[in-house]
Amino acid sequence: MFKFTTAVVSALAVTLMCGPFKIANAAQGHNHENPQTEHSDSSEHNDSQAVTLNQLQQQLAKVKVVTLKPEFLLQRLYAPGELKENGYTSYIVSPRTDSVIMTRHVALGEKVKKGDKLVTLFSESMAEAQADYMVAHSEWLRVKNMRQQTLSESERVIAKTRYLASLGKLTALGLNDNAISALATQNEIKLGQYTLYAQINGVVLQDEFAQGQRVETGQTLLLLANEQNLWVEARLSANDSEHISAQSTAIVEFQYHAYDAQVIQESHTIDPLTRTRTVRLVVNNKDDRLHAGMFVNVYFNLPTEQPILAVPETALVRSEDGDWQVFISQEQNQFTAYEVERGRRFGELVEIKGLPLGTQVVTQGAFFIASEFAKSNFDIHNH
Repeated sequence: MFKFTTAVVSALAVTLMCGPFKIANAAQGHNHENPQTEHSDSSEHNDSQAVTLNQLQQQLAKVKVVTLKPEFLLQRLYAPGELKENGYTSYIVSPRTDSVIMTRHVALGEKVKKGDKLVTLFSESMAEAQADYMVAHSEWLRVKNMRQQTLSESERVIAKTRYLASLGKLTALGLNDNAISALATQNEIKLGQYTLYAQINGVVLQDEFAQGQRVETGQTLLLLANEQNLWVEARLSANDSEHISAQSTAIVEFQYHAYDAQVIQESHTIDPLTRTRTVRLVVNNKDDRLHAGMFVNVYFNLPTEQPILAVPETALVRSEDGDWQVFISQEQNQFTAYEVERGRRFGELVEIKGLPLGTQVVTQGAFFIASEFAKSNFDIHNH
């Protein structure tokens, strides 16, 4: 009687232990009697088990699955940069004859519009040219209105030539059309004085003169620059600059603001001291936040030579032994862990190796799935 009772108790204990375990695993989608049948469509390198999540669990965890496919991605290459005025749109204001500064009309950093007064000067040469023009213009008007019978053709040509020559000299000295027209009317003319006007809309970047100062022909007084488009000079190592071309794009960052930039020129010489090469870019400064002289961070976008497989950072989790792994979906509502090799970083994407094309990879909700594996005490390593 005692032996029978012991046997019955033992059998009952085995039943209680094995029964719930088998049901729990069945709920997770496993069949321990024939595991090969369960995962017959899995990769031959994967011997891990699967965890099952119903639709409600997936919605709460915001699980997202995408098909893995190769793509050309952009790799970021950093370089320090400095903003410069656009040499193609800037304008140097200088006298075209030796002069004396009479009046300043603008200050350093001031914004000007085309046609605004910049500086008024006095020049002996300008006074002579103005006087010659006034005489020549008056003579030409007299001759032009005379009858042809009272004046020879040669006299008419001489008068017209003198007038045109005096007009050309004033234009060459920098006098604008309005100032020349005022000479023709001889209305309140101060011989020798003339004003330089802004030829573009821009900002005064250089201001290198003082009132009363005598300046020479061609001496820079002001530098005007249109800052809508600025140059960026980035310095790269000789090896890195080899991957840059005129088609390369970049991002210019300044105080947490990002601007699109385009490479327009590469230096063909290497600085012997720094062993760097200068790459010039143009950046659109539509919000007028950037100014010449500022230092910025430049990130070049370099496309990969071959298409690669990449997933968001949220798709990668650590396994118990510290290896990187992702979760894939092979059957409806079932997810399996696969170890992968982590590669280069491309912004928010990370290159991975070890999975075939077309694999359904979990890109969002991977940490929730990992926690479900941990609760089930599954061995989720790939060997």
